[in-house]
Amino acid sequence: MVKRQFPNPIELAELMKFKKPTLNPTDRRLEKALTIADLRTIAQRRTPRAPFDYTEGAAEGELSLARARQAFEDVEFHPSILRSVPEVDMTTHVLGGTSSMPFGIAPTGFTRMMQTEGEIAGSGAAGAAGIPFTLSTLGTTSIEDVKANNPNGRNWFQLYVMRDREVSYDLVRRAAAAGFDTLFFTVDTPVAGARLRDKRAGFSIPPQLTPGVVINAIPRPAWWINFLTTPKLEFASLSSTGGTVGDLLNAAMDPTISFDDLEIIRSLWPGKIMVKGVQTIEDALLLADKGIDGIVLSNHGGRQLDRAPIPFHLLPHVVKELGSDMEIHVDTGIMNGADIVASVALGAKFTLVGRAYLYGLMAGGRRGVDKTISILGTEIERTMKLLEAASIEELSPKHVTQLSRLQPIAKPFADVAEAMTAHQPRTVPANKPARSVKASAKAAKAKDVAAS
Repeated sequence: MVKRQFPNPIELAELMKFKKPTLNPTDRRLEKALTIADLRTIAQRRTPRAPFDYTEGAAEGELSLARARQAFEDVEFHPSILRSVPEVDMTTHVLGGTSSMPFGIAPTGFTRMMQTEGEIAGSGAAGAAGIPFTLSTLGTTSIEDVKANNPNGRNWFQLYVMRDREVSYDLVRRAAAAGFDTLFFTVDTPVAGARLRDKRAGFSIPPQLTPGVVINAIPRPAWWINFLTTPKLEFASLSSTGGTVGDLLNAAMDPTISFDDLEIIRSLWPGKIMVKGVQTIEDALLLADKGIDGIVLSNHGGRQLDRAPIPFHLLPHVVKELGSDMEIHVDTGIMNGADIVASVALGAKFTLVGRAYLYGLMAGGRRGVDKTISILGTEIERTMKLLEAASIEELSPKHVTQLSRLQPIAKPFADVAEAMTAHQPRTVPANKPARSVKASAKAAKAKDVAAS
């Protein structure tokens, strides 16, 4: 039988140690966030529906985004044991420089719409953490202001090719003059994807004060106070600011974008250049001889072509073909440091996070972005320690198995049609440079790899 006694006041006093209360409401909210999902929950409470759904949503049925996230969940890790790894080194060498961790902030448009600090919060947090920040062509802070805010950090610029090519060329020159060290030439947006959430929510630039918007804003006064008491929301790099996201993209982008445009931009840009939005092995191989420094496997966060390839599934195949020839980065669907570790283990040189950054921004401005970076960094460190990998270089395919729920179904009729056209000569532009023997040989294997 258990012997009972009166509580000892001294022992009871030792148990009654209360945590000092956090008085700042933003800090108090962020303290409770342990994951990116927690930041998302806070962001949804504090942000009107239209900008939140713009961040959250994707194209059409949002299948591409759902599949990309599922791909990261369908990962099996293989930890080592008894290797003594008290500390891990997350430092990554990327595009001629260093990053304290193997991820950077992806380019996001309309960022001050999510929270008024926008790119200033993002670039400042990235610089403080020692990771790169990428400014979008559709950013709401100028190239020069981002540089002034993050003077010693690594600033990258994402470029859309506009119908008016001189607009794009001028942006390239400005980014180079400001000291941005890398350009992301984006190729997956010839026209806007069908972003149905934006249409249903009435998302536009600038926001329109419809009755529905006003009602939705009532429980979120802080967002509106910030919006109405700070400089007018507009694109820092473009003159057109009216309409829905689709209207703006379709007015600005040009479906005639081609390899010729890539050659021109390459001639204008003095730094590193990446092609962002590659979604097939064949296109990755075509880029091998174009004088670029690398590619980003991306389906634009699922915001363009729905049912697009899953970048994380494509990653090991492209690394096998081209990993020794150029840097391969990956984005879309990353919500956990373990996603980043899995990507690096399968050969990605670097990763980019977009929505995770914006959830932090909406949850708490600059401090929220700091929290995003801190959460991801903690998750990376913990995952590496559990795998017993002491450095980024030690991560390898042996640490990861990709589990797949989506297996290709045999296509007999398509295979017959492809065989019939295989011997027909293909039209090659006269100004297209000859491909190297190595790239040509790899291209011949691309279809077999894609079918595996």
